[in-house]
Amino acid sequence: MPTIALLVNPASGRRRAAVAAAALRDRLRARGARVRVAAGASAADSARLAGQLAADRPDALVAVGGDGLAHLALQAVVGTDVPLGVVGAGTGNDIARELGLPRSPDAAARAVLAGHTRRIDTVAAAGRHYLSVLACGFDSRVNERVNGLRVRTGRLDYVAGLLAELGSFTPLRYTLDVDGQRLDAEGVLVAVGNTRCYGGGMRICPDARPDDGLLDVVLVRAMGRARFLRLFPRVFTGSHLNLPEVAVLRGRRVAVAVHGAADVVAHADGERLAAPPLVCEAVPGSVRMLTGR
Repeated sequence: MPTIALLVNPASGRRRAAVAAAALRDRLRARGARVRVAAGASAADSARLAGQLAADRPDALVAVGGDGLAHLALQAVVGTDVPLGVVGAGTGNDIARELGLPRSPDAAARAVLAGHTRRIDTVAAAGRHYLSVLACGFDSRVNERVNGLRVRTGRLDYVAGLLAELGSFTPLRYTLDVDGQRLDAEGVLVAVGNTRCYGGGMRICPDARPDDGLLDVVLVRAMGRARFLRLFPRVFTGSHLNLPEVAVLRGRRVAVAVHGAADVVAHADGERLAAPPLVCEAVPGSVRMLTGR
């Protein structure tokens, strides 16, 4: 009889996560699984609960919520043999979109109990690991603004935050070192991707793959506001990589420094991580992810 641990953020997705977790719990139990459910009252509480659940070595730890909860669950299982499953029930759901289980309770329960997994990479940065994309610059400031909203609706929040932030943002001076290749440039943002998307489906690193041992680095150089607004929609298809203002590098170790700006804080998996300078390193095959098939 398998033992499944469910970690839930009951407030995520305007409380959709609580409903989704209850339905998944019932489907799993109906199929004979032992299910333990833990709901955190805060990010710190969820991190504590994730550690406790993983320490009991369940057959799987499943995070039901948004990217932030998946990020917290990852810290508890990275480097272990405990498989991590993600059921997207938040607002952005970028991790679930790339690496998650089906959202239907029936399909998710079948996938969890089938136990199919794949080893994927994580990214070590500032003493933590992340799964998707690190944002540093204009995008992280937008993320900060969106995370402060009392009510979240998804991609539209990010677009609204972008428009609000654009009026006061000034370009930053970056120094990047990617496996010894150095790039100094004035830019709008730097993204370091293990997977393709952030911000609710924006394909900022469209060629990133979570199992190739490499990180995709996208630098958007400084440009005027009007041109930025005109070109911004291309991030939803990934065609921005063809623009002359966009530089793309790839490597295992990425150092990011920002000069002359004291208020920049990098975000990873949509969560506040650390102020630069910082180093991101690919950690190949460091987590087992439950798959839908």
